Amino acid sequence: MEPSTPSPEKILQTGLAFWASKTLLSAVEMEIFTVLAKHPEDLHAISSRMGLHPRGARDFLDALVALGFLQRDEKGIYANTPDTEVFLDKRKPSYVGGILEMANSRLYPFWGALTTALRTGEQQNEAKAGEDMFAKLYADPAKLKEFLSAMSGVSRGANIAIGQKFLWSDYRSFVDAGTAQGDLAVQIALANPHLQGIGFDLPEVAPIFENYVVSNGVADRVSFVGGSFFENPLPKADVVLFGHILHDWNLEQKRHLLSMAYDALPEGGAVVVYDAIIDDNRSENAFGLLMSLNMLVETEGGFDYTGADCQGWMADAGFRDTRVEHLVGPDSMVIGIK
Repeated sequence: MEPSTPSPEKILQTGLAFWASKTLLSAVEMEIFTVLAKHPEDLHAISSRMGLHPRGARDFLDALVALGFLQRDEKGIYANTPDTEVFLDKRKPSYVGGILEMANSRLYPFWGALTTALRTGEQQNEAKAGEDMFAKLYADPAKLKEFLSAMSGVSRGANIAIGQKFLWSDYRSFVDAGTAQGDLAVQIALANPHLQGIGFDLPEVAPIFENYVVSNGVADRVSFVGGSFFENPLPKADVVLFGHILHDWNLEQKRHLLSMAYDALPEGGAVVVYDAIIDDNRSENAFGLLMSLNMLVETEGGFDYTGADCQGWMADAGFRDTRVEHLVGPDSMVIGIK
């Protein structure tokens, strides 16, 4: 087989990928998909409703068509695709645009300083201005609810998969550590009626969590316990879960969390960690590697990791029979048995 001719196509596509990204993020910001979910509209109607200037409006909407996020019929009427109809309509519980809203308002400008982060190892978010983003967030109930809802949206596929794929028949109770809005706990409870669950997070999260479990009909089996990873022990349970949590912290803190899980479990209990687990060869899960760079930009010491890394930390904490199982997309779970 003759070697393929070198091409700059992938280089140029990736180097200019922010064009497509920002086009989608701006569409989410303007709630175009939510508007079109009510009824499809033509160029003039969308431009008038969104306040789009004639110079860019048609190219903007047609770019969304070419990118696969909108459809346009022979009469020039724009409509959502099946995917954007389900996942980018703010009125639907399946909405995942919250994470994209945050990407647009926060991550997009912060990633402009990635080179600085790579050379200094320092955060490039609000911390550069001496602000604590999470302290501000937790002090504002409305913004906190919006943020936690965004986290649920981006995690829901993996949460549903854990509820279905993990061998829950062997256990009776679980604690979701760093529960946020509580979607992981809710999805597990919905799929496994025999389980009792606890969501563990900072006390400010309690009202948001409790409203969410009530709205999903599992408040009789899922409750909230307030506390801090680094000040309080985890509640006792048969299974401890860390969903999109471990990557937020440095190595010492990761080890601390796994030790906390070990202490909270009975003999035979399980710890379940899931993130965008990087493949052991560190060459295939690009999303996991890019997420790790996002942790560089966003956190003081966080990073993503391979399944083998996590299995090693679990073994050091005392866990046995560790294994890695794929969930959905870039997410996998690492399981350890005490």
